[in-house]
Amino acid sequence: MILATDVYYLEDNTAKAVGALFHWQDNAASEIISIQVDNIAPYIPGEFYKRELPCILKVIEKAGLHRISTIIVDGNVYIDNAGSYGLGGKLWEALDGTIPVIGVAKTSFKNTEEKVIPVLRGQSQNPLYVSAIGMDVTEAAALIKGMQGEYRMPDILKQVDTATKEA
Repeated sequence: MILATDVYYLEDNTAKAVGALFHWQDNAASEIISIQVDNIAPYIPGEFYKRELPCILKVIEKAGLHRISTIIVDGNVYIDNAGSYGLGGKLWEALDGTIPVIGVAKTSFKNTEEKVIPVLRGQSQNPLYVSAIGMDVTEAAALIKGMQGEYRMPDILKQVDTATKEA
């Protein structure tokens, strides 16, 4: 199964982390995992992964690593053309490179054009920026483009984002 993840930050150093388990052809998640994570790290520019990665790892633990074939993160695998890791790369590293990670970002980092493929979906003229590690980025971009949903954001990724904000 594929696991799509997202994290929403609440008050008092608390976050809500959500994961959706699904298959590529699905238009809705077969299972939603939602957890609260306390005592998260403060935001530090350039080190966002220190805040988000522990939350995602807790979702993976609850989902069961053995069930997951690919992980999608709301963010970037790389933060520059030199291959410096963003959230997705740090996750792949934390999992000892055992599971491919796809990053889907709504905005582009400067100097990432060699590592990222812009993907247009639906009628939107604003691309999603897809990066990947542990699999070919062209394949990852095609998978994201082919996900169910007629808008810029695939239905399941929108479902995960919405679930993070629900009480």
